[in-house]
Amino acid sequence: MPAHAPDPVPPVPDALADPLARERAHLTASRAALRAMREDVQALDIRDVTANWVNAAVLQAQIEGRIKALADLSHTPLFFGRLDYLHSTQEGRRFYIGRRHVHDADGDPMVIDWRAPVSQPFYRASRKDPLDIGLRRRFGYTGGDLTAYEDEHLTDPADATFSGSAGGSRTSKLLQAEIERPRVGPMRDIVATIQPEQDEIVRSGLAGTVCVQGGPGTGKTAVGLHRVAYLLYAHRDRLARTGTLVIGPNKSFLHYIEQVLPALGELEVKQATVDDLVAARVEIRGADEAAAAVVKGDARMAEVLRRAVRSHVTMPAEPLMVVRGSRRWRIPAYELEEIVRELLDRDIRYGAARDALPQRIAHAVLVRMEQAGEAPDDRVQDAVARNPAVKAAAKALWPQVEPAKLVLRLLSDPDFLAAHAEGVLSPDEQKTILWTKPARGVRSAKWSLADAVLIDEANDLVQRTHSLGHVVLDEAQDLSPMQYRAVGRRCTTGSATVLGDLAQGTTPWATASWAEALSHLGKPDAAVEELTAGFRVPREVIAYASRLLPHMSPGLAEVKSVRESPGSLSVREVEAMDLDTAVVAACAESLANEGSIGLIAADARIPSLAEALTSAGHSYLSPGEETTAESRLTLVPASLAKGLEYDYVVLDEPAAVVDGEPDERTGLRRLYVALTRAVSGLVLLHAAPLPAQLGG
Repeated sequence: MPAHAPDPVPPVPDALADPLARERAHLTASRAALRAMREDVQALDIRDVTANWVNAAVLQAQIEGRIKALADLSHTPLFFGRLDYLHSTQEGRRFYIGRRHVHDADGDPMVIDWRAPVSQPFYRASRKDPLDIGLRRRFGYTGGDLTAYEDEHLTDPADATFSGSAGGSRTSKLLQAEIERPRVGPMRDIVATIQPEQDEIVRSGLAGTVCVQGGPGTGKTAVGLHRVAYLLYAHRDRLARTGTLVIGPNKSFLHYIEQVLPALGELEVKQATVDDLVAARVEIRGADEAAAAVVKGDARMAEVLRRAVRSHVTMPAEPLMVVRGSRRWRIPAYELEEIVRELLDRDIRYGAARDALPQRIAHAVLVRMEQAGEAPDDRVQDAVARNPAVKAAAKALWPQVEPAKLVLRLLSDPDFLAAHAEGVLSPDEQKTILWTKPARGVRSAKWSLADAVLIDEANDLVQRTHSLGHVVLDEAQDLSPMQYRAVGRRCTTGSATVLGDLAQGTTPWATASWAEALSHLGKPDAAVEELTAGFRVPREVIAYASRLLPHMSPGLAEVKSVRESPGSLSVREVEAMDLDTAVVAACAESLANEGSIGLIAADARIPSLAEALTSAGHSYLSPGEETTAESRLTLVPASLAKGLEYDYVVLDEPAAVVDGEPDERTGLRRLYVALTRAVSGLVLLHAAPLPAQLGG
């Protein structure tokens, strides 16, 4: 049988008699077609189409990538929906919507990629605006088996309910079930459950930057990842050249989300933390006090660094004499100064100006040659620029600057810092960031992450940072202004998707507003969208957590959950001596349910709870380790809970979570994060009084 021929499928009963069997048959045929597509790529022979080994290696890598993209994941249904168009200029009116495109041996589509224009009504169509859709069908799966469907007849006024196995519910039970499906393993895509307001963000254009403010459970992270997948679909050639990057708050978070894009067939998107971006030049071995980190992260440090870099430029005191052959050419000091000041006024990168200086001096020499009747060309100018006297003068006037050494001097030398921070930082602020024990050199210095950001800024002042086509920045509310600048440098010629929740800002330097953050990012004109409909956190839980909002983020809209789950919140007071035992019992109680369990506690409480779990015979994971059917309990320090989600959460001692932070506002925000990690149920245990902001 040819490789491209789908496997035969059994006879299909009449659709009216057994529509579910028909859909199952289409799934079987689609899987066979996908397998044939993969086999066709595997069978390609490139020996006669490549001119050399380099082309062969490049083409082979592309083929291997294509083979990976065509993998049929047994736990990932090929399609999750169907659209029946009322009118269509295409060959068919019925389209199955899935995570990737699948075609048969004749090239006819069996599954349409969710990102294709013809798929958009699956997310946007409504009874008020059916978008030429007569029927929208959703499919339900158990494992990899298609087991149910629901229909919406969008243009039939007599049909206000779903049909099929859902039993005539007015709301989509399959959609609800997909949202509530137990979370074991890494984060999964939400492509089957994207809502209209989310779809608008996902499909927004590449040229503009979008900022998404979204409370817990609104799907902002998934929306950002799906936007990357959409942009790669719509602008693949451009982004293949310029690159894409997803930036998350920590390694645990990146590990949690790393399978979303591959599940959608996108394998080339890189992931990193902000720390990864800036820590490549020095080893991070130190940490700052909060006060020092706040000053180092302030945007004013950019001006201090700019002044410090430019301070290395000196003005000439003597003329330059250039000997070429038997002739001597004199450039007076005032003319050299004019050249240097012109380069300073242009405010180009320090390194670029340094490279341009010998050519500018050489041009001044050539002007004199022409005035003397000679006819020098570009080769002569290049030769003059390489003249030892010219090179020596350029080196003296515009010496090389090493970013790490510059920052080392700023943090070690009070006079040097004062000279360049005058009028920018107060004397107290300068004292705050100075090292008490200056390091002898770059390698011996105990650099902090905030120091690494300063070095990154200084490096960009010397030489331009490479810009990507698109950057996704998640949990952005926790970045300092200088960190925003570091990210912005990575997309100066591209766009960004900024994701975050101001109410979850848990650093002393957390941003106060998106307008301010986007300005530091270099994207002041970005569109700010707000997601207020919650799909992950049960209504009872999010309402309880939202009691904190007026005390930590006044004016921020409360998330309104679309999911009712009676009994999803349990608040229990226990005696202090019984707290560890009660927490372990609550974990055992939660483990009786299906899905993942997160035990979240103040960082200082983690060792005690770890010992209690071990003594009780419960194994547990650390954040970032993948949950499995056999190991579903994760012990989570509150400082690492952001961005993670669990089916059931046991929260230990809320007061300790608040007290573990340097100030009350940050503590309340940390608690807000911990309270909103649950998908199905939250058990809160406390011996100390609950924070008063929770209202008793």
